Amino acid sequence: MAGIYIHIPFCRQKCHYCNFYSLASLKYADFFIEALLQEIALRKAYLSDEEIHTIYLGGGTPSLLSADSLNRIADVIHAHYLVHPDAEITLEANPDDISKDYLHQLRHTFINRLSIGIQSFFDEDLVYLHRVHTASQAHQAIQLAKKAGFDKLTIDLIYGIPGLTDEKWEANIAAFLDMDIHHLSAYALTVEPHTALAHLISKGTMQAVDEQQSANQFELLMQRMEAAGFIHYEISNFARPGHYSRHNSLYWTAGNYLGLGPSAHSFNGYSRQWNVSNLKQYIEQIGQVESITEKEILTIEQRYDEYVMTSLRTSWGCDLEHIQNAFGTTYSDYCSKQAEKYIQSGHLTKLQNRYFLTFKGKLFADGIASELFMV
Repeated sequence: MAGIYIHIPFCRQKCHYCNFYSLASLKYADFFIEALLQEIALRKAYLSDEEIHTIYLGGGTPSLLSADSLNRIADVIHAHYLVHPDAEITLEANPDDISKDYLHQLRHTFINRLSIGIQSFFDEDLVYLHRVHTASQAHQAIQLAKKAGFDKLTIDLIYGIPGLTDEKWEANIAAFLDMDIHHLSAYALTVEPHTALAHLISKGTMQAVDEQQSANQFELLMQRMEAAGFIHYEISNFARPGHYSRHNSLYWTAGNYLGLGPSAHSFNGYSRQWNVSNLKQYIEQIGQVESITEKEILTIEQRYDEYVMTSLRTSWGCDLEHIQNAFGTTYSDYCSKQAEKYIQSGHLTKLQNRYFLTFKGKLFADGIASELFMV
């Protein structure tokens, strides 16, 4: 199973916390679409004719694209790739872009799943994050999407926002559960270098993030979602049985995927490549795709580390048998030795030759994984 990720590098305005490549302008949108259509055709050999089971349009703000542009993208993909008839095709959307008319148009495109960037159901949080939409628009967007027939629906929420009390965070979770949506992605607010948020915090004009608050709210999230019958299948993702995101799962189970558009990343099991994070260069040099792409061949140590990092984040766990078969006994022995102290401390548990993060361990997922790395 393989997937395609398409990066749409346009936004109405930049959120303070975002470090993804995007421009707060649609000035070059038409030129971008033409370049993207070329790249789709030029990259067709990357996945070696694997069947495409998931296509994900992220950004940026993909919901700024018209239905006509989406249909043109779909036509070129289907002309050059083998797409499974039941492929999951997701469009990231902002609540302020969702209207009854736009949803009607989307129903006549290849999009069959929406990922709506809610972030919070409280206006003061949205102001802190510099989001365009309001809490009222967030509620309305979800209801409109459901009425339009998008039963494959997920939303994003952010915890750890300064001013977001535990009571308000629980209210956000409760609002999600009341809407009978089957998938949730929830992320801790992270202050990335060179973002507007990092600059404003350093100047003292914005309140800093409290790491302990984030940890407390992550615990609340895990408790509430488990009680509601959701499976915590990846650190940031929760789903009812049968409603996992195929695209998310592809990333966390080392599936192959092709990234298209400026700044998009690709992975084929043995190498990574990424496109230039510059729209002008992307548009002007798309005919020579090598000039807009950098590539890294992964060593066996890097591939092992990659597997440990991704697998340990999931409900499927880190499989020692897979490590032995794919990388050798030296690696499986090393992993087992390094994991032992976390089993003793209660951060990891071992079941049928697989390691899983415990409730306590999920609070330290990245740190634990790094201790198991070979490099």
